Amino acid sequence: MKVTLERNHLLKSLGHVHRVVERRTTYPILSNVLINAHDGQLELRATDLDIEITESVPAMVGVAGTTTVPAHTLYEIVRKLADGAEVNLETDGTNEQMTITSGRSNFNLTCLAPDGFPDLKSGDFSHKFTLKAGVLKNLIDCTQFAISTEETRYYLNGIFFHTMSEDNGVILRAVATDGHRLARAESEAPQGSEGMPSIIVPRKTVAEVQKLLGDDDQDVVIELSDSKIRFELGGVVLLSKLIEGTYPNYEGVIPKDNDKRLAVDRNALKQAVDRVSTIASDRGGKAVKLGLSEGLLELSVTNPDHGTAREELPIEFEHEGFEIGFNARYLLDIIEQVHSEQAIFMFSDSGSPTIVQSEDEADRALYILMPMRV
Repeated sequence: MKVTLERNHLLKSLGHVHRVVERRTTYPILSNVLINAHDGQLELRATDLDIEITESVPAMVGVAGTTTVPAHTLYEIVRKLADGAEVNLETDGTNEQMTITSGRSNFNLTCLAPDGFPDLKSGDFSHKFTLKAGVLKNLIDCTQFAISTEETRYYLNGIFFHTMSEDNGVILRAVATDGHRLARAESEAPQGSEGMPSIIVPRKTVAEVQKLLGDDDQDVVIELSDSKIRFELGGVVLLSKLIEGTYPNYEGVIPKDNDKRLAVDRNALKQAVDRVSTIASDRGGKAVKLGLSEGLLELSVTNPDHGTAREELPIEFEHEGFEIGFNARYLLDIIEQVHSEQAIFMFSDSGSPTIVQSEDEADRALYILMPMRV
């Protein structure tokens, strides 16, 4: 193999593909990136057996060929080369070493035979549709924070996507929950997604797709089956396995009779929660107590080891007062997702789940926060 290409092009592609490579693996080949030079382009591919990313970059191919080299090492070498430099990649006759030269810099990397590089075969996809990057980004941004990290309930370790029919047509819905909070976002279902299987996209896949999303108007082509999903965007192809399992009936968690409405300045609430939670105890679950009365919200934290904190905020609330407690970090996570000037809270009582949403009716995201005893 003998290839010449521009350093910035190579760095950008390596930046996309090397992220899926685990730094510690029992299979040496999984530490490598597959490099395939042919037809005026250099194709890079990396996998961890659950996710596979492929991207091609333009290159001057003197001699076609395929090999694999350590992904993170190659990325670091290219990252430290001069901006805009020309990079030459060349393997010897045995294909056991790759020489990387750029200006006066010269590196030799040990290669592994490409025959042993795994291929995450896509199989047949039952559905194919296109989403705007901005729509997909919003679905992910609104729900990603609520993905569970508890491995025992593996079916919660991703975002649940499905379509459903409503009076205004078919919608595409994204849901995530960790048992303490639930996030739900939705958009108009794109053509071709109707009747798609309900799927759970793993947390790592979601994070990688989010990093790849560019301009909001960029098209993202999505293909899926019961077991795999494929994203194609901006010349990058990401193929991933899906989480096998049944997502719980999240609709049963969403309260239907929360009739006590509270409206509060979103930024003021965020700052107040952040301030009073400074002294909250991790042992106590970072608990913050909200005391609601007509026109006034009192936030308070009590830490036996450090003292107390209290702050008041004006609110719109015209119901009988009560107190309710939340995990401060969970509450802040949800406030971060509300992008209108005011955040709307719908309560039932101090022991029931609370609904949080934007005052903007066009924002169709909805959040559920479980209370805690304080």
